[in-house]
Amino acid sequence: MKKKNLVVLSGSGISAESGISTFRGGNGLWDNVPVEEICTPEGWRRNPAKVQRFYNERRAQLKEVEPNEAHLILAELEKDFNVCVVTQNVDNLHERAGSTRVLHLHGELTKVRPEDCYTDADGFSEKYVQDIGYRPVEMGETGGRHGKQLRPHIVWFGEAVPNLEKAAALVSVADILLIVGTSLQVYPAASLYNFAPEGCKIVLIDPDQSLSRFRIPGVTFINKVATAGMREFKELIYTL
Repeated sequence: MKKKNLVVLSGSGISAESGISTFRGGNGLWDNVPVEEICTPEGWRRNPAKVQRFYNERRAQLKEVEPNEAHLILAELEKDFNVCVVTQNVDNLHERAGSTRVLHLHGELTKVRPEDCYTDADGFSEKYVQDIGYRPVEMGETGGRHGKQLRPHIVWFGEAVPNLEKAAALVSVADILLIVGTSLQVYPAASLYNFAPEGCKIVLIDPDQSLSRFRIPGVTFINKVATAGMREFKELIYTL
């Protein structure tokens, strides 16, 4: 029998139980660091060393954490479903858990690129994107044809989201759409569920009961944190 397509939209909430700070909510990263200082092109131009230091710290933190049960269950479901994870997260916990099809909307923390590359001008080519693992990047480290400073391979606020069309195409052929760990507040990623086809079963996992206000047709709401919610979803999916 043909496997059903399970498309997962994941956000920072799925990694929170691994010890990675979420960006909003209690003790979120944006509660402690102004977003305009470290996650915008303007912040980079004003103080690139500060931005570099912030992401170096995030990279070092990522090295010390492990995938949690929610990540592991998603990877396990590949046995019975065609699973594709579309994530807003810049960590690599989905991959480390064993998920084989992961599309990062907002970049990847373990990668860097020259500041004049991966732009509209070069068609968002990844030719000069480097995977550096968990090491820090220093000011003065350069790359690309023009020897430009290496910057985090992160989509900052105000920048284009090159993988958005790919994500929409994946959602458009989903039999089951799972939304987990995202507050549906960051656009344009938050609008992706609108591309789900007619008849697609949609499940939303989040401990915030206010998210039930989203009037997504046919949605099943699981009011739990990611790990507990994924345990419930693991049982539910075979009945959808």
